[in-house]
Amino acid sequence: MGDNMTEQDILNLIREDRWMMDIAEKLALPDWLIGAGFVRNKVWDYMHGYQKEKVDTNDIDLVYFDPNGSNENTDEKLSEELKTKTGLNWEVVNEAYAHKWYTIKPPPYTSSEDAVSKWPETATCIGVKTENGKLKLMAPYGIEDLVNLIVRPSQAFIDEGNVINVVVERMNKKKWLEKWPKLKLGV
Repeated sequence: MGDNMTEQDILNLIREDRWMMDIAEKLALPDWLIGAGFVRNKVWDYMHGYQKEKVDTNDIDLVYFDPNGSNENTDEKLSEELKTKTGLNWEVVNEAYAHKWYTIKPPPYTSSEDAVSKWPETATCIGVKTENGKLKLMAPYGIEDLVNLIVRPSQAFIDEGNVINVVVERMNKKKWLEKWPKLKLGV
């Protein structure tokens, strides 16, 4: 089934939670998207045949890019406001400074999409946003690994000196194989 899933199919899954996109859109953050776990988990849940009530929406990454804007305190405050409003765990991050978190300091990101391309796994390097009222998918590495349930380090993550064992540690820490037993490790 994975080989047949298209970008449009992924956008259709996201439409089921359109309220989330509406919240993000109303914040009017520059160069924003909702990515990583929310999108990835939704696809993996679908691929495992889990019903909507089992979908884990407690991992909502809202990222944006504003080199002249906020700081971590502002993002934490906004994350808390969204958590209070929705009862869900939001993490709001201005990707203009997120590159500073890594042990090996990569160059500053140039946009939200650039930042997404640096996330650890190809299946995590995905996001959605709205443009002119329409959903748009951003997948710097494509959707093949995501829809085929393959967990593989992104090229940017490898380039930073991280190797497969870091991805395996993340899989174990997040208990991905317990939640999604059909996942396969790619190298």
